[in-house]
Amino acid sequence: MVLLKVEVGNKAPDFTLLSQTGESVTLSQLFGKKNIVLYFYPKDESKGCTRQACEFRDKYEVYTDMGAEVIGVSSDDVKSHKSFADKYLLPFILLSDTKNKIRKLYGVTSTFGFIPGRVTFIIDKKGIVRHIFSSQFQPKKHINDSLEALKKLK
Repeated sequence: MVLLKVEVGNKAPDFTLLSQTGESVTLSQLFGKKNIVLYFYPKDESKGCTRQACEFRDKYEVYTDMGAEVIGVSSDDVKSHKSFADKYLLPFILLSDTKNKIRKLYGVTSTFGFIPGRVTFIIDKKGIVRHIFSSQFQPKKHINDSLEALKKLK
């Protein structure tokens, strides 16, 4: 698969992956209904990813009040996602991209060549990417940055 680079203004590439509940989730099914906070993260249970997920959890009501859905994507399998979501009471969707196809589709590169990238895409109700934030070492900043971007969509 060719590594693309999704940019602001592009139509968000559609995909279908399994969630932590084993259900198929297709991104475009949310188009027309909600803004989407699509965040790619390195690994369930790692320190930074746990902090980031818990911060999204703690602000989840703010996201839903703004008409947005939070979706996390990593290469962990469904079982790992289920355990991670259950342990930390994560109310949002975690998708399993075990072959990193969607990560590559969105152009989310690795840090130092081996740590899967941490990138958040804000996608509006029409399916257009409106904001991209990338920071491997500031996982909590993704939350504040995404909330600011969503405010601008209102």
